[in-house]
Formats: sequence, structure tokens, C-alpha cells
Amino acid sequence: MDSGTHFVMGIALGGLALADPVVASHPVTFTAVIIGTIIGSQAPDVDTVLKIRNNATYIRHHRGITHSIPAVFLWPILITAILALIMSEANVLHLWMWTQLAVFLHVFVDIFNAYGTQALRPLSRKWVALGVINTFDPFIFSIHCVGIFLWVLGANPVNTFGIMYVIIIGYYILRFAVQKAIKQAVHHAIQDEEFVIIAPTMRFFHWRIAAKSKTHYYVGRAYRRTVNIYDKFEIHPIPKTELVETALKDPNMAAFLSFSPLYRWEISELENGLTELRLIDLRYRSNDRYPFVAVAHMDENLAIVNSYTGWIFTEDKLQKKLQIGAGNE
Repeated sequence: MDSGTHFVMGIALGGLALADPVVASHPVTFTAVIIGTIIGSQAPDVDTVLKIRNNATYIRHHRGITHSIPAVFLWPILITAILALIMSEANVLHLWMWTQLAVFLHVFVDIFNAYGTQALRPLSRKWVALGVINTFDPFIFSIHCVGIFLWVLGANPVNTFGIMYVIIIGYYILRFAVQKAIKQAVHHAIQDEEFVIIAPTMRFFHWRIAAKSKTHYYVGRAYRRTVNIYDKFEIHPIPKTELVETALKDPNMAAFLSFSPLYRWEISELENGLTELRLIDLRYRSNDRYPFVAVAHMDENLAIVNSYTGWIFTEDKLQKKLQIGAGNE
């Protein structure tokens, strides 16, 4: 989920903590718990700072080790220890319990996004992405805001947020049902698909579709049970040449490959004598473009002159990014 949704989830969980008699009867503990749930609901996303370094590092590591099994247990211990030092009168056990729940919920809800997490590390580096909830879901964010507003107006937070979470659970179940119906519709539209990615959008009945058969890639959108295929690409194995193998070792290209399960490639000779290898993720079609790409430019000696990976919505901006990257070599 996005940072805003995680933030309101932390507040709501802090309100729900008043169901705990120890928290409800001890103001210092309650204050520590609500701070702990807010921080705990944000802590796993501390790896966002990796974007300052470069996109390749961010793509390879975001929602990785900070969302892993050890991290889910280490974050609450760290947060609880710091808060216990500041608020020594707080009940440490109950502070840890609610902070632990906040961290767990952060990682758990991220699993339902299309981006997913490496929540099974160190057991597995596989990305777990169920793809039923958009990174920002207007309904989930709004219902949290309504619950918090009612709490401010004097509503019982335990009842308010308890009812809210029951509604959200029902919402998740409904999203799974809609996704299943769309999978069936995609099967009827393509029939020979081997691999399908159905990703949510901010609009309830609108979903992105990327699929693969033995011979073609398919990209489209679904509205309710209606599937529209916008692009169809014949599958060609990427050449196993020295140029390609060298390019794919570049950090930007390697980061793209570690993240993208469905992509096509293009090789072209540029006017300046360089050769370009471009990898194009098929999951994020927007306004007739595929904005998530990885590009490497190589000279006649197979040396990488510049490269880039990330979300780019215009060709001009991509070229500027490549020029900046070349200047940093």
C-alpha cells in the first residue's frame, strides 16, 4: 500500500488497541501504543530511501529484506525498545504486541498488491503478489479516514474500527471474486494462455491484463467481464549473443529482470553508432505506452556507454535520463 494508507492504518490500529484493558486503563501505555502502531505501520518502507541512490538498487531491494520474516519480528522489538526508553512507565509487553501487529499488517496487506513483497525471505526470494488491491485503494483509504473522523467526533474507536475492519475483509473477499471472474473472461478471450497477470487499478471494475501464450504476448484491460486486448506481440526468444549477454549483466538491466516476469525486447542501431537493447515490461501499459523499461547503450567494443531502468512516460525524458547516466560513468 501507499504511505498515506499505511499511516491511517496505524492510527486506526491504535484506536482499536483500546479494546485491550491494559492500554485503555493506562494513558502512558496508550500514548506509546498509538505512536508504536503509527511507526510500525511505516517502518518496513524505510527502504524507500534506496531510491536516492538509483532506481536499480531501489527496484531490486524495495519490499525485500525490510519486509522479510526476520524483519517482521525485529522492527517491533526495535520500536518498542526505543519507545520504552522514552516512556519508561508504558507497559512494554502490550506496547510490543500492538506494534508487532502493526508491522505484520503492513507486510500482510502489501502482499495483496500487484507489486507484492519478498515476505518469505530468507526461505524464498520469490515475490508474493496476489494482485487484488491497487497500491492506493480509494475505498480502503477513505473508510479509514471516515473511521478516524468519527473517532475525533467522539465515536467509540473499538466499535468504529472493529466494524470498519469487518467491512474491509468483505471488500477483500469481493475483490478476489471479481479477479476470479476476470480470469475466466481472459481465458475465454485468449483460450491458449499459459501465464496471466491481472492487476487492479484505482477503479473497482477496471483491471490491467498481461498474458502469455506459447506464441504471443497479450496486453489489455478488463471492465467487469469484458476483456479488451489492445496489443498482441509475437514472442521471439532474446538472442544469446555476446552483446546481449554483456548488456544483461548491467545493474539496471539485471534489476529489471529481477522484477519483471513479463516483458519483450528490442535491439536497434542508433545514429551515433551505438547499439540499444531495450526491455519493456508489459504490465503497465498507459496511454498507449509501456513506461517501465530498461535500456542499455553499447559501443562497438561491447562496452556499456549508458543505461537506465525505471518508469518513463516520454521518450525525450528517457533520453535525458540516459545522458545523465552517461555523464556519471
